Amino acid sequence: MKVTLMHNPDAGSDDLTCGEDPVELIRRAGHRLVYQSSKDSHWKRALDQPADLIAVAGGDGIVGTVAKLMIGRGTPIAVLPLGTANNIAKTLNLMDVSLTQLIEGWSAARRKKFDTGVANGPWGSAHFVEGLGIGLFTDMMTRLDARGNVDLAHLTEPEEKITSVLEMLQARLLTCPEIELHVTVDGRDLSGEYILLEVMNIKSIGPNLFLAPNADPGDGLFDVVCLTRGAHDTLDRCLEECKEGSPAPTGLPVRRGKQIHIEWEGTPIHIDDQAWPDSGANFPPSLTVIDITVEPHSLEFLTPA
Repeated sequence: MKVTLMHNPDAGSDDLTCGEDPVELIRRAGHRLVYQSSKDSHWKRALDQPADLIAVAGGDGIVGTVAKLMIGRGTPIAVLPLGTANNIAKTLNLMDVSLTQLIEGWSAARRKKFDTGVANGPWGSAHFVEGLGIGLFTDMMTRLDARGNVDLAHLTEPEEKITSVLEMLQARLLTCPEIELHVTVDGRDLSGEYILLEVMNIKSIGPNLFLAPNADPGDGLFDVVCLTRGAHDTLDRCLEECKEGSPAPTGLPVRRGKQIHIEWEGTPIHIDDQAWPDSGANFPPSLTVIDITVEPHSLEFLTPA
């Protein structure tokens, strides 16, 4: 099998020092390998070459970027989780399997149909793999970007980084302002004042924030989480459970749908791991309107047989 390996050498895990070099493992498994570092300026061109499988070694950033470039192409994607949070890999149930086992199992692996979201707004049209949101988590993303992640620079272990960001979210929860949002989910009016709104395609986002533990990215539906100030204690418990590594915090209200409409003023949003507008840019003063739809089964990922 011809495999194109897209590798982020700066990903958060240190598995390459533990004898699990994906390049050597893929070659040892008998596959024909084309290696591409995501640090090369023209790395995306490698995806245009014929391959039986696109393997991605890294975290959610590189996995999501490659996945969005592969939408509609029909070539399956295999994730080799080497990141800090690995939210996509956790949704695919890949974390209890070694890299060796994942690679040796590719020939017999199942193909998981995977939806993507399409958000139409002032930026044009943008796909997302993980989720889109407004409020608490986006606020934390923009604050970390503005500070250049200096508060996390001294942390070396992925678990430490995740716990640190979850603690920051807990602290910010006390003062995060409510945002007036006009929201409909498949025509149902959910408008209100919220401290957090997340349109989830997978189970967790960011620092393993499991807001939608029952989300299935192949069911054609989003899991929409809208939290008011009154849900402070419930969200705080959820954050505490996430810090303890719980795979399925419960108690958060979730609505499900495939067409989401949102209108609001004056605060940024995130689309996967990117904030809009970019950090430091002025947010448009006028009303922002976005429409979000599901693009069902637009990707295929390999999962263990």
